[in-house]
Amino acid sequence: QPVEATDDAFWDQFWADTATSVQDVFALVPAAEIRAVREESPSNLATLCYKAVEKLVQGAESGCHTEKERQIVLNCCRLLTRILPYIFEDPDWRGFFWSTVPGAGRGGGDEDDENARPLAESLLLAVTDLLFCPDFTVQSHRRSTVDTAEDIHSIDSCEYIWEAGVGFAHSPQPNYIHDLNRTELLKLLLTCFSEAMYLPPSSDSSNTNPWVQFFCSTENRHALPLFTSLLNVVCAYDPVGYGIPYNHLLFSDYREPLVEEAAQVLIVTLDYDSSTSSSPTVDGTTTGTAMDDVDPPGPDNLFVNYLSRIHREEDFQFILKGVARLLSNPLVQTYLPNSAKKIQFHQELLVLFWKLCDFNKKFLFFVLKSSDVLDILVPILYFLNDARADQSRVGLMHIGVFILLLLSGERNFGVRLNKPYSVRVPMDIPVFTGTHADLLIIVFHKIITSGHQRLQPLFDCLLTIVVNVSPYLKSLSMVAANKLLHLLEAFSTTWFLFSAVQNHHLVFFLLEVFNNIIQYQFDGNSNLVYAVIRKRNVFHQLANLPTDSQAIQKGLQRKKKSPEPISRTNSQDGVSMEGSRPAAPAEPGTLKTSLVATPGIDKLTEKSQVSEDGTMRSLEPEASQLSPEGNPPAALSDGEPWSEEASHSRRDRRRLSSASSVGQWTPTPDWVMSWKSKLPLQTIMRLLQVLVPQVEKICIDKGLTDESEILKFLQHGTLVGLLPVPHPILIRKYQANSGTAMWFRTYMWGVIYLRNVDPPIWYDTDVKLFEIQRV
Repeated sequence: QPVEATDDAFWDQFWADTATSVQDVFALVPAAEIRAVREESPSNLATLCYKAVEKLVQGAESGCHTEKERQIVLNCCRLLTRILPYIFEDPDWRGFFWSTVPGAGRGGGDEDDENARPLAESLLLAVTDLLFCPDFTVQSHRRSTVDTAEDIHSIDSCEYIWEAGVGFAHSPQPNYIHDLNRTELLKLLLTCFSEAMYLPPSSDSSNTNPWVQFFCSTENRHALPLFTSLLNVVCAYDPVGYGIPYNHLLFSDYREPLVEEAAQVLIVTLDYDSSTSSSPTVDGTTTGTAMDDVDPPGPDNLFVNYLSRIHREEDFQFILKGVARLLSNPLVQTYLPNSAKKIQFHQELLVLFWKLCDFNKKFLFFVLKSSDVLDILVPILYFLNDARADQSRVGLMHIGVFILLLLSGERNFGVRLNKPYSVRVPMDIPVFTGTHADLLIIVFHKIITSGHQRLQPLFDCLLTIVVNVSPYLKSLSMVAANKLLHLLEAFSTTWFLFSAVQNHHLVFFLLEVFNNIIQYQFDGNSNLVYAVIRKRNVFHQLANLPTDSQAIQKGLQRKKKSPEPISRTNSQDGVSMEGSRPAAPAEPGTLKTSLVATPGIDKLTEKSQVSEDGTMRSLEPEASQLSPEGNPPAALSDGEPWSEEASHSRRDRRRLSSASSVGQWTPTPDWVMSWKSKLPLQTIMRLLQVLVPQVEKICIDKGLTDESEILKFLQHGTLVGLLPVPHPILIRKYQANSGTAMWFRTYMWGVIYLRNVDPPIWYDTDVKLFEIQRV
């Protein structure tokens, strides 16, 4: 039965000053009870929410000077964190927080209902005020005890930023009580923002989250100090415990939960589709430099706006060092086990790093300006290699590859890869001596040859990254050169080429890699040239690929005999590095969240041509209407055969109508001819024509079977004037699009859902943005 809103004694018992923890609240208020109240006495649920918000507003107004007030604020905070997901899962209730509560408890109703704020706005503003509340969440600057109540409205919260770093030099004394209180308030914020989880994924990006929109608007007077506090708390965090190994075993770390919560709130506030908002230039095209010349009015989302306007070198350095330090944390674990606390929020960090590079081009250029970018690259390669067999970490694989794709669009990234790789992070890959480029190629080869089947959509991306960096690679090791040729061998078998409409693209990418290296980096790449000569039959077979129906059928027959997608034999895998563990599949029963499909590579990237002076110009879309492989991109995008779920998961058929249309496709002689005639084999054939007779002659003359002599000969050889005119370098640069924006939204919320288990905020509620699946 409805309880009167004025019955204070009844309502006060919900936040009475007995200290409870958030875990207690979750235990005391079971899901079934919340749903029952929602269905059977909706007015009580409405009053409870309204009263709890009112208490937070009162706490923010008074400045929470007494222990009792603080306890009430925290209890209301926990209660709302518990209840909100059940409000969001019911479409009829979703608008509730955006309505005003007429006249209730307004003290005689003398205020106009017109200017009453919606409940959601009052809640968000109260929480932001509370996040800068002296002696509750920040150190008080006053030493006198007679603080007056209006102080909280007169304080300049910019003086109370939580941590030194971007735009703030003073590092306040750590205070674990303040950290705990901030963490609880941020948890409530995250829960408010999580309404997004209860709406199905849609390609319509105008679908902005009203909570985030209001929170990041000028209505929030603490937007700047809060953005800065969140960013600085994350980037300044050092889980090692001030450089003393094993320190974390002695001290419990109150900062880590705050850092995790801050990282999660930060990436959610930055969930913004930049593809719809890039500013068109005079001629109607969009350029990346529009931001730099004249800053157009930035996005309404202040957090995105502030992020895009960070520009001081020392700020960039602070952010990059912090992110790199945290991403490398799991790697430190491997050579000094347990010496440092192992952090678990690397996926949130990768999303944050992505947003930084995507929204702030100056930051991207700063990252690539020095070899510091390698401190980001190595951890990403470590995660990719480690997660390759684990179905529950498909999302991690994708974001790692997306970041590398974004970086590979810039020339500097390719150049940086030439730095020798000496850090010996134990990884389950063959031992090699070489550069970071070798490491990248060897890890990509591992992913393609021994990852699980759901990774096939990423092959295009992986090889695009290698193509993008290939013109700048000064000398590949023998191990990496052999890996590239092994991939070509695997991808150019007839059954693979004929078994799916887009498989031949992979061969085109690899040939482009070889052509780039031969044309632009021949000197120094004798290992690759030697590997090409040794495997010359692969190129001859491609040139003589049969195109008649009978041969096509015969090629497809072979597939039935060998179900293994890519043979692992003859890839000469050496011994894996010492101390490494093989990449393991997920434990059965591991929870994972489903992801939407990612756009095909033709949608993800746009082609740019590098001119003589190293500048890039975007190629006109008309020119790239026919991709070099000769089939219109439509063949790729209609069926989206490479979408996340499609290729290899029969049991997911129900999720994918598009997969059925792909199933009907059969290869025809005309189709094979259409792309075979465009295979870019001229450069390699010319190289073989010139070098093979010379190498054979040396072997006969000197009775050689020794590689080193041949390599020495190739090192001093030259093909100047003998090769065709070098082709222009083509770079496929990542371009923002609503498809990836939606992918990031589902991935990010999936990570947040799975990571918040204590308390399990969203567990067992009816989320719509993704499905929760068991491996």
